[in-house]
Amino acid sequence: MSNASAVTDASFEADVLNSDETILVDFWAEWCGPCRAVSPILDQIASEHSSKIKIVKLNVDENPQTAAKYQITSIPAMKVYRGGEVVKTIIGAKPKAALESDLAAYLA
Repeated sequence: MSNASAVTDASFEADVLNSDETILVDFWAEWCGPCRAVSPILDQIASEHSSKIKIVKLNVDENPQTAAKYQITSIPAMKVYRGGEVVKTIIGAKPKAALESDLAAYLA
């Protein structure tokens, strides 16, 4: 498992929506191969840019309410939150360079 912290339906509001930080939520599931492929890439981005963005994971099988609220229909799905709002959505596993390009505005 990764070093990104897990969030749940119960903790999502406090951990993500009420946070002052820029947070990327990785919506994933245990059985999802692309999710497992992107996880170590997100860990690298998290450790290299820890002062800019916080990365957390939400297991969609264990936390269906939050996944449904944000209309997660395919995984991996990554959403960037700022001030309780979704400011960026990334769908699908991508190489590190592509993810960093997608997140450039939040890593600068």
